[in-house]
Amino acid sequence: MRFESAYAGVATSEYSFRRLAATLVALASAFVLMFGIVPVSVAADTGGTVDMYRMYNPNSGEHFYTGNGVERDQLRGAGWKYEGVGWVAPAHSDTPVYRLYNPNASDHHYTTSAGERDNLVCSGWSDEGIGWYSSDTNRAFTVYRQYNPNATSGAHNYTLNLNEANHLIANGWHDEGIAWYAVGGATPAPVDPTPAPSPNPTPSPNPNPTLPGRQVTPGAYCKKVEVGQLGTANGKIYVCAYHPGNKIPHWYPRD
Repeated sequence: MRFESAYAGVATSEYSFRRLAATLVALASAFVLMFGIVPVSVAADTGGTVDMYRMYNPNSGEHFYTGNGVERDQLRGAGWKYEGVGWVAPAHSDTPVYRLYNPNASDHHYTTSAGERDNLVCSGWSDEGIGWYSSDTNRAFTVYRQYNPNATSGAHNYTLNLNEANHLIANGWHDEGIAWYAVGGATPAPVDPTPAPSPNPTPSPNPNPTLPGRQVTPGAYCKKVEVGQLGTANGKIYVCAYHPGNKIPHWYPRD
């Protein structure tokens, strides 16, 4: 009888504990419903941050984005304009931003959508892998995406600046919503953030007067109205011309 009484006491205590636990769960659920707090499992951004450099090609109108300082400086040396840090990205997250390149239009595209990436690859775009990452947790820095239906190169623009986005939309660009999320804001370009190749700060239009044409950047874009014109670079003659598969002319060495 003593054993049964002791067991009955334990059973009663266990029952009371379970009832208390159930009551607490019910109260927690009511609290969630009352205040709209829903527990969400999110991945944390890891590994620090990456400054995303924004470049502009004045010949094609394309904006290019990279976290690689060497790539930034190579483009500056080829005539691209450095516009500063467009945003700060997490060094790693569960949301990659894919980078693609259209060899026919000399244009880049960026997307967090694997489906969009795959569709573009099937259409002839080159998959250049992961360019950077979107934040999984920070929603304070939204990067907006706009599309210019009239452009071949530089058809998309990505910006943290909502005023810039609205200005483009007011001028005929399509609002494509949120592209991804950053963890930090933009920083305008300083006067000279990195040494750029410039052997002569004020070069003459043609430092080699015995060669035809003006000084040009080899491989850079040239204008359609310049096709057939000659230019000079590094003591050699270049011509503005189309090559097979290119819709935009470039400065190529004259054969």
